[in-house]
Amino acid sequence: QVQLVESGGGLVQAGDSLRLSCVASGRSFSSYVMTWFRQAPGKEREFVAGIWWSTGITNTANSVKGRFTITRDSARNTVYLQMNSLKPEDTAVYFCAAGRTTYGMDYWGKGTLVTVSS
Repeated sequence: QVQLVESGGGLVQAGDSLRLSCVASGRSFSSYVMTWFRQAPGKEREFVAGIWWSTGITNTANSVKGRFTITRDSARNTVYLQMNSLKPEDTAVYFCAAGRTTYGMDYWGKGTLVTVSS
C-alpha cells in the first residue's frame, strides 16, 4: 500500500521557519517527481515545489522562491520542505504528492496544516 505521510506543520509567527517532512512508502519512487502543494482557505490548491527523486532536479514556485527549499533523503525515503521567512499568506494545508510526470500526481498525502500569525 502506497503511503505519503506529511508531518511538521504547526502554528508559527511571521518570520519563523518550519521544516515539513513527507515519508514515502509502499513502492519505489525513484522515477517519480515528489511535489509539495498547498491549499489556503477558500483558495485553489497550488504548486509549491517539486524534486525528481532520481536526479535531485528541483523546481520552485515564484511565490516562495528564495524562502522555501525542497530536498530528499533517499536513505529515509523522505522529502523535506524547508520554509524560512514565513509570511501569513503561507498559511495553508500542505500536501505531499508523487507523480510519474509533472502533469498529474498519482499519489497524495493527507496534508499538514501550517498557520503563520502576523
